[in-house]
Amino acid sequence: MSTWSQLSFQDGASPLMEELIMFHDHTMLILTLVTSLVAYIIVTLFSNKFLDRYLLQGNLIEIIWTFIPALLLIFIALPSLHLLYLLDEYDNPSITIKSLGHQWYWSYEYSDFLNLEFDSYMVPTSDLDLGQFRLIEVDNRMVVPINSYIRILVSSTDVIHSWTVPALSVKADAVPGRLNQLTFLVNRPGLFFGQCSEICGANHSFMPIVVEAITMNSFLNWINNFE
Repeated sequence: MSTWSQLSFQDGASPLMEELIMFHDHTMLILTLVTSLVAYIIVTLFSNKFLDRYLLQGNLIEIIWTFIPALLLIFIALPSLHLLYLLDEYDNPSITIKSLGHQWYWSYEYSDFLNLEFDSYMVPTSDLDLGQFRLIEVDNRMVVPINSYIRILVSSTDVIHSWTVPALSVKADAVPGRLNQLTFLVNRPGLFFGQCSEICGANHSFMPIVVEAITMNSFLNWINNFE
């Protein structure tokens, strides 16, 4: 993996993640233009020989350099507020999954189905199959259908963990005695990886998360075979 690709976002697999990436690009464009303009003005001021000891005020220029930054902040704030409301919107979920953090693994419970719960441990390096990823592959993946709203209820049994999958734009702290929730919709099949994002102890970096998104028919077959 190149250094440049490590600095960029993961490919978005949900509508909200795609919106977040677009907002990031929108904001970076504005910041780049502002930085370039300020750098040009600084270089110009140091390189010219224009002097005016008697210039005491300039109402027009002060109005301009107050109005333009305010306008730019509005262009940043409006899409930001729109995204905040979208991220907190909990539409009618098709499936509810409960995720519990432990030291140091995750357990999942599909509340809409009977007797469907399992633990998810990291696969040791010595047990990896060909093509599997070191330190982020698990023995039991969290399987979800595509194009369906999924609700995750996140909690913990011991210390604070954090259930995070960057490609799906979801992150919620797993706090003992507290139930946090988040929703997402996966718009394409695939494997999406995450890790606990709280420093939860010695094996904090060894409790990965793998979400496997499949079609609805395949998901129903998986449910039937699991039960």
